[in-house]
Amino acid sequence: MIRRILTRLSTSILVLWGAVTVSFTALHLTPGNVVDVLIGSNIVTPEVRAQIIADYGLDEPLFVQYATYLGRVLRGDLGRSYQLHEPVASAIGAQLGPSLQLAGASLLVAIVVSTTLAILTARRRPWIRGLSSGLELIGVSIPTFWTAILLLTIFSFQLGWFPAVGADGFAALVLPVIAVALPITTMLTQMMREGLELTLEQPFVLTARTRGMSDLGVRLRHALRHVLVPTVTLIGWLVGLTVGAMVAVEQIFSRQGIGQLTLTAVGGKDLPVVMGVVLLTAVLYVVVNIVIDLLYLLIDPRLRGAT
Repeated sequence: MIRRILTRLSTSILVLWGAVTVSFTALHLTPGNVVDVLIGSNIVTPEVRAQIIADYGLDEPLFVQYATYLGRVLRGDLGRSYQLHEPVASAIGAQLGPSLQLAGASLLVAIVVSTTLAILTARRRPWIRGLSSGLELIGVSIPTFWTAILLLTIFSFQLGWFPAVGADGFAALVLPVIAVALPITTMLTQMMREGLELTLEQPFVLTARTRGMSDLGVRLRHALRHVLVPTVTLIGWLVGLTVGAMVAVEQIFSRQGIGQLTLTAVGGKDLPVVMGVVLLTAVLYVVVNIVIDLLYLLIDPRLRGAT
């Protein structure tokens, strides 16, 4: 256990260090003067330019600049956006809440719905399984932005059931969550159903049935447990898909969030914000992988003794 924890912590530190190094390298490889790159399209006074040079140590050797940048990141200082006129950490922090709300709700809906569908359709009549598989194929094939536009057109513009823009209240969250959760749900359902069907053919399932356990009890208490480890692995990978989908969904529904902030920063060449989002993504990757490792140990106690 100690070796496993130390290995994961070491890997996490390397990932974060790599993200910081890539951000620093990108800053200095971008064509043009570093100060002009940081300022973007804004016009600033000579005093502000001098302050930028001092803050980033741009008048020092490159390795000193790297050490200065690394130290600032370790202190939580991600620089300043000269287009938003505020620190990058504050700009990201102000948009983080709506994005976490959307991502968390989407993953929760996807997990609950896919688990229910997989349990209800595994080893059922061929037409039930075929219908479910067909709908899943359609769901995973439709681009997220197209799903979002379709939902917006039908349920907001035509029926008026949900607001078309904004992030205030539960109603404003429904359509964005469906748009983000749909492809995740279809992929999870396919994998979980296949795992359940293989598990339901195992001898221990027949033993459980001969002891009088109901079909639903067998699926929930025995079969489902055996597909949780690969499911958790897939969910960890799908977190990245969720982040990518949120960029389009937040833009279509005019929601505040990291996706909206990233698009604005890329369009306005606001490199400090883009670098900050890159570092945030690396932190998210590390956190997700740590959580997945802990879930492995919780789901399968045999892994606690593995080296």
